[in-house]
Amino acid sequence: MSARLSSILPLPAGFRSRDILAFHKRDAQEVGERVGVDVLEKGMQWEGRPACLSIRFGTGQAIAELAIDGDAPVGGEGRFEAMARRMLGLGQGIEAFEERYRDHPGLGPLLARQSGLRVPVTATPFEALTWAVTGQQISVGAAVSLRRKLILATGVRHSGGLMCYPEARQVGALAEDELRGAGFSAAKARTLLTVSQLAADDRLPLDTWCQTLPVVLPVDEIRDRLLELRGIGPWTVNYMLLRGFGWLDGSLHGDVAVRRGIQTLIASPDRIGENLAREWLADFSPWRALVAAHLWAAQSSTAY
Repeated sequence: MSARLSSILPLPAGFRSRDILAFHKRDAQEVGERVGVDVLEKGMQWEGRPACLSIRFGTGQAIAELAIDGDAPVGGEGRFEAMARRMLGLGQGIEAFEERYRDHPGLGPLLARQSGLRVPVTATPFEALTWAVTGQQISVGAAVSLRRKLILATGVRHSGGLMCYPEARQVGALAEDELRGAGFSAAKARTLLTVSQLAADDRLPLDTWCQTLPVVLPVDEIRDRLLELRGIGPWTVNYMLLRGFGWLDGSLHGDVAVRRGIQTLIASPDRIGENLAREWLADFSPWRALVAAHLWAAQSSTAY
């Protein structure tokens, strides 16, 4: 038995579906996601049940569907549409950003080349948090490999074949040795277990915070809660806020690719340190993370 949720999402003119597809195409082995010319299929979980999300892009619209193993959910249509809109970045204020900085001597030409860029967002904040922890201080390729092993370690498969990204309770139930065997360092394994167990017990209320969107996001509370945890630093928090909630004002000055992008943009002969990167990004608040996304995209479609 299976159930379905669906939503038709109008897209703005010039919507860059290729950015969304590229973000989900990082794993060439397609364990948890499959990407075609105009369609994304993703294994996830919905109310504790295996599900497969599909988003198909057409002219001026995207059709999002969720095939759920098991009985039909009650009253999930609104939450599903909100999730799909968040994943596509449809609530991000990129138009105001581009209008504000289109004549900026450094950033303006970059925005002209990458007009319409939005930040792809994960299906859940928990996925973003675990991806941020996984990706600390390693290459994108290495992080993708670890992510795949985490998905396989929890072993939830949708009836359509795709493996489903794990929920907090499933990651929290793993032993540290299992994560070490999957390639995680001892420090990352402990951090993943800590955040997963806290999220599973709602002591880290990721879903509740997500439900406050788009009206408000308690950024200071989220930051304070996360920075209390060992293994979580400012980069992890700001990256998680960007990927999990679509919050565009996190300063990603600690990101090596961001600093490299700033160096190129300002034609500096010297490497850019964190302090200078922080100062440079500060001028673009409340869109500092969106600037980082443009710097990533200018370097590589897989850099972010």
